[in-house]
Amino acid sequence: MEMRLDNKQFEKIIENIKFNDQGLVPVIIQDYKTDKVLMLAYMNKEAFLKTLSTKKTHFYSRSRKKLWMKGEQSGNIQKVKDIYIDCDNDCILIKVNQIGKAACHTGYESCFFRKITKNFDFKIVDKKIFDPQKVYK
Repeated sequence: MEMRLDNKQFEKIIENIKFNDQGLVPVIIQDYKTDKVLMLAYMNKEAFLKTLSTKKTHFYSRSRKKLWMKGEQSGNIQKVKDIYIDCDNDCILIKVNQIGKAACHTGYESCFFRKITKNFDFKIVDKKIFDPQKVYK
């Protein structure tokens, strides 16, 4: 069910967020049960409003230059549980219930599935959950 915000409520929230010169703010997505960091993305004001009103995460794609909802193709949507803003008002943390097992478009639970080793190599530390070539046609 969508929550309806009136313009005053939205403006009160938005006026506290420091969007960068491109009109974006970084957003960290974290699993609300495990606290595992799932991804980092960016929101513009429209994506933030859609996230607030639908309780599903929406982002702004810097490469595609368009708004998108997490899971619109994969079905791995994120239901918002809590929203936090940092002390400088320039970064948002959203705790979500990750529907489906993967938040990463490459098929992993988290976008942070590689660890830098002592030898400065990348080691994959997670299991791939789905094949992105089959999901994103």
